[in-house]
Amino acid sequence: MAIDPASLDRLIGRLEALAERAEGLLPPPLPPTDLGAAAAFRWRVTLAGGRFQPVLRPHRISLADLRGIERQKSALDRNTRQFVRGHSANNALLSGSRGTGKSSLVKALLNEYEAQGLRLVEVDKQDLISLPELVEPLESRPERFILFCDDLSFEANEPGYKALKAILDGSVSAAPDNVLLYATSNRRHLMPEYMRDNLDARYVGAEVHQSEAVEEKISLSERFGLWLSFHPFNQEDYLAIVRHWVTALDGAGDEGAEARAAEWERVRAQALQWALNRGSRSGRSACQFARDWVGRKGLGEAG
Repeated sequence: MAIDPASLDRLIGRLEALAERAEGLLPPPLPPTDLGAAAAFRWRVTLAGGRFQPVLRPHRISLADLRGIERQKSALDRNTRQFVRGHSANNALLSGSRGTGKSSLVKALLNEYEAQGLRLVEVDKQDLISLPELVEPLESRPERFILFCDDLSFEANEPGYKALKAILDGSVSAAPDNVLLYATSNRRHLMPEYMRDNLDARYVGAEVHQSEAVEEKISLSERFGLWLSFHPFNQEDYLAIVRHWVTALDGAGDEGAEARAAEWERVRAQALQWALNRGSRSGRSACQFARDWVGRKGLGEAG
């Protein structure tokens, strides 16, 4: 059926008018962020696109405040020094028990190397799909950027999963030399693991071949060059962390040695009870107890 040219022109005109009205409803483009204005940023994705949001008050914690994770701290510190000084370094996956200092270690490294040009960009899991857009403006910067994904885990078929795989080691375009990715997770392989996945394993001769489901789950974590595992603290380590934070928050005080020893016995007993009630001897729990103890002591109620 032939189309009347006049009708076609009217239709095109209506579509153009509709497009102009729709463009007016969209939010205006966001102004570019000055990446030299702060040490830490959050990557935020809105209808207007992605933007770097400066963190005005980043968490100030030092490497010396982190106790009981000396091996992990030494390994990640060395990797970060390599990166800051322009040498080759690896993306890192920090996995293991909750409250053991995974996130705090990354924040402490920012504080340690901020003066040497290190910057931190926190990226939420749902925004990982926009990683190419995030990375592009960083490549031309003189600073060194760590993309920080905290408490990372995926369910099957989430879009951010493939985007993360690509930026790590699976895309035609390589990641910039001044960008690394540090991720923390309670899961070693970042995805849930089920018993049924192992039932599909195959024997070929004398070799065991994992099922495709297992291979897929392992493939993401293997793209991180540095794996660091964090384990629950024993009682001795937990109490050492409690003592550190009580001293840091309360100061040495004017009491004599005998009075301080007696106070520590009270602190020790209550710290163990705190951990028992919380069901956790973690560094986070130790710090929370120390805040509670010092606060109650200030009120005269820490008997």
